[in-house]
Amino acid sequence: MSDVRIRTRDDGPLVIEGPVVIVDAEGNPYPYESKKAAIALCRCGASQNRPFCDGTHKRSGFQAADRATDTDA
Repeated sequence: MSDVRIRTRDDGPLVIEGPVVIVDAEGNPYPYESKKAAIALCRCGASQNRPFCDGTHKRSGFQAADRATDTDA
């Protein structure tokens, strides 16, 4: 069984690596190319392809540099 890893990118998307199924609020799966090594999910809210990242954060000025802390565990 493969591990799933979710990484935050500074000023960018959440990047999911590993086998996942992404579903909407009604439980319907989003179609995406499952052969890709990673999936990028929008954090800025401006993507025209939500929930997937389309790079709009680069033009919108979105800023986030989240870091894990000892209190996050």
